[in-house]
Amino acid sequence: MDGATPRKRPLPIRIGRRSAASGAAEEETVVGRARAVDEEEEEPLSPAAQLFHQPGFDCCIVAIMGLGKPADVDVIRSGLEATLVRHPRFSSVPVLEESGGAEPRWVRTKVVVENHIVIPDLEDQRRAAASPDQVVEDYVASLTSAPMDRSRPLWDLHVLNFPTSDAAAVAVLRVHHSLGDGTSLMSLLLACTRKASDPHSLPTIPHQSRRPLASRKLHAGGAFTLLLWLWAFLILAWNTLLDVLRFTATSAFSKDTPTPLTGPKGVEYHPKRIVHRTVSLDDIKDVKKAMHCTVNDVLVGVTSAGLSRYLSRRYGQNVDEHGKKTQLPSNIRLQSTLLVNIRPSPGVHALAELMEGRHSGTKWGNYIGYIILPFSIFKYKDPMDYIRKAKEIAGRKKNSLEAIFTYKSGELIVKCLGIKAGAALCHRVLSNTTLSFSNMIGPVEEVAFYDHPIVYLAPSVYGHPQALTVHFQSYMNMMKMVVTVDDKVIPDARQLLDDFAESLKLIKEAIPTKP
Repeated sequence: MDGATPRKRPLPIRIGRRSAASGAAEEETVVGRARAVDEEEEEPLSPAAQLFHQPGFDCCIVAIMGLGKPADVDVIRSGLEATLVRHPRFSSVPVLEESGGAEPRWVRTKVVVENHIVIPDLEDQRRAAASPDQVVEDYVASLTSAPMDRSRPLWDLHVLNFPTSDAAAVAVLRVHHSLGDGTSLMSLLLACTRKASDPHSLPTIPHQSRRPLASRKLHAGGAFTLLLWLWAFLILAWNTLLDVLRFTATSAFSKDTPTPLTGPKGVEYHPKRIVHRTVSLDDIKDVKKAMHCTVNDVLVGVTSAGLSRYLSRRYGQNVDEHGKKTQLPSNIRLQSTLLVNIRPSPGVHALAELMEGRHSGTKWGNYIGYIILPFSIFKYKDPMDYIRKAKEIAGRKKNSLEAIFTYKSGELIVKCLGIKAGAALCHRVLSNTTLSFSNMIGPVEEVAFYDHPIVYLAPSVYGHPQALTVHFQSYMNMMKMVVTVDDKVIPDARQLLDDFAESLKLIKEAIPTKP
């Protein structure tokens, strides 16, 4: 999809759906099922799940998958029946309000997979569009303003069965955010895949350590061990205090500097455009090795550099009262919010066992806290300074309990003041920051989605009150940069991707050469 020219308006969705197989029962209605279901088939909605059903927070996660061969819908349907629909969340509907004041809960229902597979009729759009990539982009954009059917489990799979510049077909999985956090849902998707080289093996996901940096120093041993423990505790306490103060100020009154990236009030209701571009994961690892940092540090630095380039250009398009082009301000306050799952996400093996009915102890649900991550918006002469600054900021965040504090404080607010107060707090935090940022690790080898090789994987999210979302997804030796924008605010999303890619190129070229 790289290189396509974005359209200003999303195309309307024209859906052609496969008819249900003969004799297949239709999904039962929420109310009818709620009356007949056994107690063990009901689960309460967590506060976070309830949050995503509040006005202004109707968020969905989308995973765009480029397939290496034309889609065989019957094979995909059979695969979904054997895996995804066996997961409790993907075979349940939320019952939010009912007479008698019952607590919101998930109610199991019968799933007719055909009702969740959408095959749109896009022949007219394909004839009119400049490229098939543009048709895919416009269709996905139209999904961001199309509500989900609340009488069914909140997910659907859209199959665009025509070739694009980099895939033989495209599948778009859309899942309501109340079903789970992004990391868990992506793990669940990958649990539905198998290695392309071995159809019986689950994909290999690199292990990601979550241990704070300070704790790694505590194994030095010797007489200073106790002192090191005390020092690490003081660092953790100090960083947490600073982050709590920043979060409190952001939720109360402190806003980011208004920039060309700032969304207007009500931006969460606007359609979003999702564009993506592939860069080399090896280039990112080269920078990581040279700077002795993590891949995430490099991605934060590349994002800072790319945003600085983009904003410098946007500001340069304006003229001041003296007829001179305006310059990038030196004191821009620009922050992102990161949703962090404070409970370790279940691995693909555990989720595969859960869908096979062989594992009942797997934990699931939205146990998420917030981290506010500031970005350095400045034109550094040395491109490596973006990585140094990112490493400094990320290193401090790793030694903080900010995510746990925000989760616990949100839980307390919901318990004492109700879900509407909790939703108002979250909405205010996101509205007072500029963007959302995330990074996920994908398989190291090629995988297949129900016997369909995946060429690329580009996930994102929409429905929150920000005009920009930046996501990085690794897959094999590639890193997919995914940008989701309100194109009334950011009309040139592909230029922003170009700035990210150019920033990575300049940073890699600035790696000091060994003598």
